Amino acid sequence: MVTFLHAADIHLDSPLRNLATREGAPVELIRNGCRRAFDNLVQLAVDEQVDFLLLAGDLYDGAWRDFNTGLFFIDRMRRLKEAGIRVFLISGNHDAASRITRTLRLPNNVVHFSSRRAETVELADLNVAIHGQSYGKRAVTANLAKDYPPPVEGMVNIGLLHTGLAGRDGHEPYAPCTATELAARGYDYWALGHVHRRETVGQDPWIVFPGNLQGRHIRETGPRGAMLVRVDSGVIASVEFQELDVVRWQLLRLDCRQIDSLDRLLDDVRAALEEAVSKADGRPLMLRLELHGPCPMHRELLRDARYLQSELDGLAIDIGDLWLEQVGFHTRPLREIGAEEGEGSSLQALLSSVDDATDLLNSPELLALEKRLPGELFWDGPFVPEDEEERRRLLREVRDMVLAAILPGDQP
Repeated sequence: MVTFLHAADIHLDSPLRNLATREGAPVELIRNGCRRAFDNLVQLAVDEQVDFLLLAGDLYDGAWRDFNTGLFFIDRMRRLKEAGIRVFLISGNHDAASRITRTLRLPNNVVHFSSRRAETVELADLNVAIHGQSYGKRAVTANLAKDYPPPVEGMVNIGLLHTGLAGRDGHEPYAPCTATELAARGYDYWALGHVHRRETVGQDPWIVFPGNLQGRHIRETGPRGAMLVRVDSGVIASVEFQELDVVRWQLLRLDCRQIDSLDRLLDDVRAALEEAVSKADGRPLMLRLELHGPCPMHRELLRDARYLQSELDGLAIDIGDLWLEQVGFHTRPLREIGAEEGEGSSLQALLSSVDDATDLLNSPELLALEKRLPGELFWDGPFVPEDEEERRRLLREVRDMVLAAILPGDQP
């Protein structure tokens, strides 16, 4: 029996983006999350007595600020060496040769594949051949897989590749290839990296994205970890996901159509938050709460958003092991007010101007402003939504904010 771990996209010492701007944010908890998750990976390797560990790119998040990042990695590799565990790694777009300007000598139990060409390492004692190639530069647009060596006859063949395949939402299409091309290489297991969402692309052969080891923001929700793979008699016998994250991220959408008072809102939110915490497996939970649907309190929610944010933050503190990363007020009024209401009045002109603001979202002036704004504002997406429906939703929310400020309740 041969056992190995497949992990990817560790992003050691990844910098915080929008978290540090919030008062009371658990900055240190998140900042050290990638290291602590990597420690969990090392501990799992030792506990399971795996034969080797595969790291499929983006071990680092870019050039080190100092040598501590590299020293941390070397120390953990030393621990694996003492346990008799070998490590095979490739560099991806974030830790490509051109991105990491300083390196340290790695322990001799670690093989770092070259960026010049695909290589093969044969493990005769395990009857396993590992094929891999690192990135030499960040943007690799060539199909690396087509030049990977042929499988070694009579061995279990594993391909180590950092790729977006034919394209995955939210990821650059680096080292593009298809699952069909990978299968045609004749390998038994493709250990992929780059895509942060866990996905088993195929099982004949196994083509697997383990996802990243630790979620770092609200677009990386749910359990994160690595794949534990067992090989029996030259055949992949099992591929099991292992949760290794230390902080959990979640997006929670709450339907507010029955919310008719502040007490009801707080009661419903508390129940939803407590349920979310119970499902986080004892991990601290970073949660984005979004309030949706037609709501009797719609305009009150918008008018008192800052006060309600504080009330909800207080709820999270009271529950414990929970931090509200953001609260989104996306409810709608029970009755829409049309631009024709109050015909001839300033209200009609105001509503019409908001409804006709689509051209403003495409204006050169707004695009020029977007270029001058700091990049961290766009971590959740572009300043001006690219999707037309999302633009209409944005305009509706602006319209409702205006109405909430000038009208009492839901009455025109």
